[in-house]
Amino acid sequence: MAALSFLQPPASLCILRLSAIGDVTHILPVVASLQQQWPETRIAWIIGSVEYQLVKSLPGIEFIVFNKRGGTKEYLELRKKLVGRRFDIFLIMQVALRANLISLLVKADIRIGYDRQRARDFHRLFCNQHIEGPSRVHVVDTFFQFIEKLGIRERKMDWLLKADESSRKFAQEIIGQQPAVVINPCSSLRPNNWRNWPEACYASLVDYLAGKGIRVIISGGPAEAEREFVRRILEGCQHKPVNLVGETSLMQLLALLEQSVCLVAPDTGPAHMGTVAGIPVIGLYATSNPLRSGPYNSQSMLVNTYSASLQAYNGRSLEQAKWGERVRHPDAMATISLAAVIEQVERCL
Repeated sequence: MAALSFLQPPASLCILRLSAIGDVTHILPVVASLQQQWPETRIAWIIGSVEYQLVKSLPGIEFIVFNKRGGTKEYLELRKKLVGRRFDIFLIMQVALRANLISLLVKADIRIGYDRQRARDFHRLFCNQHIEGPSRVHVVDTFFQFIEKLGIRERKMDWLLKADESSRKFAQEIIGQQPAVVINPCSSLRPNNWRNWPEACYASLVDYLAGKGIRVIISGGPAEAEREFVRRILEGCQHKPVNLVGETSLMQLLALLEQSVCLVAPDTGPAHMGTVAGIPVIGLYATSNPLRSGPYNSQSMLVNTYSASLQAYNGRSLEQAKWGERVRHPDAMATISLAAVIEQVERCL
């Protein structure tokens, strides 16, 4: 099917993408491209409350915040916010039951969702148009297929976000005059979600960097399991890094990244914040496919053993596996060697 055509740019457009941090950052160049091509179109974005804290400073966007932990009350609040409103275009850029329910509250003439290969949870029933194009591409390229359906082909690869002044001052006080490397060692904490590199490897990397006069900053969220993971890293270090786990806002983390040499991280949202900050991201990938969800501008900087892990633990080649297939084995991340990570760090230094 051909792209939709418009005699003039639509007056209004609504985006639905609640989470997560990584996927929210992936949408930023899509928003930049929309604003460049259709500067008069009013853009609203239904977004999660946590993710909103990162992007709330973006100009020209009306954010409609939805707290995913708010239960039924939150749906009722969202309904109040949307009552009497109708959009020309609705981009349903999330495949989930929650997103389906929210989409029922949004009135729009054109409702664009995912194609058959990428839809699930009855997603297609809530759309009247669907994206087109190859499905085995990066998430960023998938998101661009939404506006390509609208006839917008020109991309503006602008990640839009910059840290605010107070956050930049905070970062400068932490970093000082030394070159800095940020390590965000933990991925999201879910059952059978083995995406973290071993603690001993992180500890050796910290000592290596400290020995070269690099200020090492450990970042992360406030969850107790994450704090405990970092405590084990610190116990193995001879040189103690700056431990900011659970101590920064998303904007402060962005500021730290903007002023650092590089970021070392597994498959986690802050890895994509490194892309926003414009620094190299040394992504550690053995259990998820970085060609689909890795740091978009740092593919050459990754330490990527995903294909080997996929063959060893799932018994499939990259070509045989589903595009987003995970390797769920506790030993998979140990296939990433310290030497390989140091080699990529040296490229940055």
